Amino acid sequence: MGNLAIIPARCGSKGLPDKNIKLLNGKPLLAYAIEAALRSDVFEEVMVSTDSSGYGEIAKQWGASVPFLRSEETSSDSASSWDMVREVLKRYDRMDRHFESFCLLQPTSPLRTSRDIIEAYRIFEEKKAVSVVSVCEVDHSPLWCNTLNEENSLEDFLERGGGAPRQALDTYYRINGAIYIADIEEFYKDTFLYRKGSYAYIMDRKSSIDIDCELDFLLAELLLNNL
Repeated sequence: MGNLAIIPARCGSKGLPDKNIKLLNGKPLLAYAIEAALRSDVFEEVMVSTDSSGYGEIAKQWGASVPFLRSEETSSDSASSWDMVREVLKRYDRMDRHFESFCLLQPTSPLRTSRDIIEAYRIFEEKKAVSVVSVCEVDHSPLWCNTLNEENSLEDFLERGGGAPRQALDTYYRINGAIYIADIEEFYKDTFLYRKGSYAYIMDRKSSIDIDCELDFLLAELLLNNL
């Protein structure tokens, strides 16, 4: 029993082709997640879930385990991350390898560190949590946001008297996609990780960049160079 790190890296990225192995400061993107997981020293196994043998070889070069490839079902655009996680856990069960928790570490969060993983697991253990999910403060309060009609009218866009200065507004947070930890027994009962017994691990916005397009990639490169 122990903790399992799962790093998803399918090869079918549409917005940024081969995003998960694209070089960022000379390293494939997925290498940042692998290194952070290994350095945290909290996992019995650090594995990459991929549908590509080529991706798998790259993952192994950076120290991850790739005991099997993803099925076609969990490699499709319609499959969710939790479909993939269930498949991974079942495959390990068939190998007679069992874990108490898993941690999903997406390659698209290269500024997440081993310290972030360690601190998130500290919360998980201290709270005896169902799950711990990383969040960061939003750039702008949702109270300043609304939908627009076909005429782009601003009528009732904000509530009357609702234009308070930023400092007077409540702090809002968003899921940043960097860390998802879950108790496996509880996960099998209910894959919804935002329920009683679930807690947040707060990361700063700089470390929370999530690469989805070329602009995100360039920003991550800039931040890594400055760090």
